[in-house]
Amino acid sequence: MAVRVGVLGATGAVGQRLIQLLDPHPDFEIAALTASEASAGKTYRQAAKWRVDSPIPDAVADMTVTATDPDAVPDDIDMLFSSLPSSIGADVEPDFCEAGYVVSSNSSNGRMDDDIPLVIPEVNPDHLDLLEVQRDERGWDGAMVKNPNCSTITFVPTLAALTEYGLEKVHVSTLQAVSGAGYAGVSSMEIIDNAVPHIGGEEDKLETESRKLLGEFDGAELTHNGMDVAASCNRIPTIDGHLENVWVETEEDLPADAAAEAMREYPSLDLRSSPDPLIHVFEEPDRPQPRLDRTLGDGMAIAAGGLQKSPFGLQYNCLAHNTVRGAAGASVLNGELLLENGYI
Repeated sequence: MAVRVGVLGATGAVGQRLIQLLDPHPDFEIAALTASEASAGKTYRQAAKWRVDSPIPDAVADMTVTATDPDAVPDDIDMLFSSLPSSIGADVEPDFCEAGYVVSSNSSNGRMDDDIPLVIPEVNPDHLDLLEVQRDERGWDGAMVKNPNCSTITFVPTLAALTEYGLEKVHVSTLQAVSGAGYAGVSSMEIIDNAVPHIGGEEDKLETESRKLLGEFDGAELTHNGMDVAASCNRIPTIDGHLENVWVETEEDLPADAAAEAMREYPSLDLRSSPDPLIHVFEEPDRPQPRLDRTLGDGMAIAAGGLQKSPFGLQYNCLAHNTVRGAAGASVLNGELLLENGYI
C-alpha cells in the first residue's frame, strides 16, 4: 500500500519537480498540496504555472490546493516533502513536525542545526539516526531530514569516494544553471551573453554542508569533517545542470586512475531513486557537459571527468542535474530512506 504524502510549496519549480517524480512512484501517493494563501482553494491546475517537461499529472491537476498550515493538511498524511523558500520553511516546517508529520525538506533553513540530519543517502545514511536525538531534544512526534544544496550534492559524492586517501583540502568552482535561481531568479538581460561570478550565500553552503555530510556520527553527536574547503560560485546561461571544477589534496598519494576507479566503484543503494552506477566517469576530455549528461540515471547520477594530477592535487570536473538530483530527487530519495528505515 502506497504511503500518503503531501508537497509543501507545490506550485514552485522544485515543487513541480517533486510532483513529477512522486506521481509515478509506487511507494508514494500524492494526497495533499500546499502553497500560498493566494493559491489556497484553487485547483492545482489553476494555481500552478506548470513548467516541467511533462504534462501535469491527472492525479493532481484537479486537486484542491490548501494553505501551508498543519491545520489545513489532512491527518492521514504520512510524510511531507517540502520545497518551501527558506524564509517560510524556517517558521512553518517545525510546526508540521510538532504536529506529528515527518518532513523531507529541500529548504535550506536548519541544514546546519546539530540535531537535523543533512543526508545524501549514498554518502551518509547513518546520519539519519540523528532523528532520535532530534525527537528527544525537541519533543517532536514528527521529524525533519534535509537534503543539501544542489551544488553541494554535485561534488560531495565524488569526495566520498576518495575518503580512504584522507581528504585535506578541497577547492571547488561552480558553473551553475539558471534554474537553480527559480523561474524569476535571474533576468534574461543579466544572464544572456554573460556569466555572473557571485551567487549569494552559495559558497558558504558548499563549504559548511560538505564538512557536515562527510562527518562522523557516534550515535549521540555528529563531528564534522576537518578538511579545508574553499568554494567560488558562478551563474551561467544553461537551463539545467551544475558543472563544477574540483581540486583535492589528500594525505596519501592519489593517482588519477585510482581516483577514477574509486568513483566508478562507489556503491549506490537499493532504493528506487538511487542510480547504479551512482558516479559515471568519462574518459573523454570534454565531458561531462550539462546538455549531454544531466539526465544520466534519470537525472539522479553524478557525472565526472577530466581526472588528472595537478600542482594542487587531483583535478576533475563533475556534473549533476540541479533540480532532480540536486533538489526534488534528493528529497524523494531521502523519503525512500526514511521509509526503508521505519520512520514512516
